[in-house]
Amino acid sequence: MVKSILGRKVGMTQIFDEKGRIIPVTVVSAGPCTVVQVKTVEKDGYAAIQVGYDEQKPKRLTKPVLGQFTKRKLKPHRVLREFRLTGQETFKEGQTFGPEILDGVAWVDVVGVSKGKGFQGVIKRHNFSGGPNSHGSMHHRAPGSIGQSSDPSRVFKGVKMPGHMGQERVSALKLKLVKIDSKQKLLLIRGSIPGANRDLVLVQESRRGGKK
Repeated sequence: MVKSILGRKVGMTQIFDEKGRIIPVTVVSAGPCTVVQVKTVEKDGYAAIQVGYDEQKPKRLTKPVLGQFTKRKLKPHRVLREFRLTGQETFKEGQTFGPEILDGVAWVDVVGVSKGKGFQGVIKRHNFSGGPNSHGSMHHRAPGSIGQSSDPSRVFKGVKMPGHMGQERVSALKLKLVKIDSKQKLLLIRGSIPGANRDLVLVQESRRGGKK
């Protein structure tokens, strides 16, 4: 299994390294995660574990989702995700793990949902330069031409236009994992990661590798 864990973004701060240099980091409250189900090739066609995160009151879950926990006599969780197994890893239902699963990992990929920015124009959404600001130009922040005339008499797909911005699944790749605090279940990751504070994020060992 690619070493992975679910958590919530806490916010950004800064720490000092051994040479006194400032390192901007994002703090992630990681885990604990509970193994809800172990899937096997023989039974399910592939090997994976279903992981639950963030304990929740039973009344706040639908009956089908709640049944996955009551069937195995586990506490219900708000979030369910699957992690594929690639090797000979052994997991048991009810097993829990925290940020220590990333011990020895130097670089991580963080997957989250970016902040929603609502309906935006082309200057903010696509970094258009805009038109003249002088009086009478009538073209300050407008998108301009969007297609041809009678042929083909339509707008091609993919034209950069105003629309909904943000609130998309974003992956921040190859970020330095600066520190793991197993006691407080925190991860300190260099730089920024997608999403607002308290948003759900997936932290996993980077598949791109890198120098330590």
